[in-house]
Amino acid sequence: MKIKSGIYSLVVMVMLVILASSCSKTVTNDPIPNGSTVTDIDGNVYKTVTIGTQVWMAENLKTTKYRNGDPIPNITDATAWTNLTTGAYCNNNNDANYATTYGRLYNWYAVNDIRNIAPAGWHIPTKAEWTTLTTYLGGQGVAGIKLKESGTMHWINTNTDVTNESGFAALPGGMRCYNSYIITPIYKFQTPGSDGLWWSSSEFNTNLAWFLILSGYPGFNIDYEFDDGGGKKDGLSIRCIKD
Repeated sequence: MKIKSGIYSLVVMVMLVILASSCSKTVTNDPIPNGSTVTDIDGNVYKTVTIGTQVWMAENLKTTKYRNGDPIPNITDATAWTNLTTGAYCNNNNDANYATTYGRLYNWYAVNDIRNIAPAGWHIPTKAEWTTLTTYLGGQGVAGIKLKESGTMHWINTNTDVTNESGFAALPGGMRCYNSYIITPIYKFQTPGSDGLWWSSSEFNTNLAWFLILSGYPGFNIDYEFDDGGGKKDGLSIRCIKD
């Protein structure tokens, strides 16, 4: 009996060790492993990527609704867009086909809306969070080649040493910006291909907010900018970061 009892005890101990080992393998410090996805309120599915201590969307935002389901107005008319002081989105050149690849363009009022434009568990990055990303990748002038999608399929002009080694796959979604060089100043589109511009949630002042710009022209890989023409009224791309 003592022998059988000893065998049973040994079997139980082995099973406990196996169970503990199995459980320990499921524990990870990375809440979203590379290759995972996140889905917005519209049902759009986005790839994600872990860069340093941060988890980012690897695609530009496409949602047409706030997190609570309220619609974000799609403003196609240039004059109406110019007069906005509330959240709105548009497709570049008012062409929905652009959204499939480049995402949509949003003014900063949509970024700052309390209904939240990012999916649950995500948010619009602050300037400090963008800085954490670019610092991790080597800082200004270096990070850009690690952030941009390589090749010229989407970037019209780009540095030949672009690697996208971060997996961020930045695309030049263009913008809807203030054109003060015409008789009647109005918001006009910059067609995708030349520049990528992404909002931060950080204000610069009452009219301006910080954003990240990646230029398509060689020698201009990365910089922080604020627009002294239209600022918060500009239509820019959005990348979300995990809470």
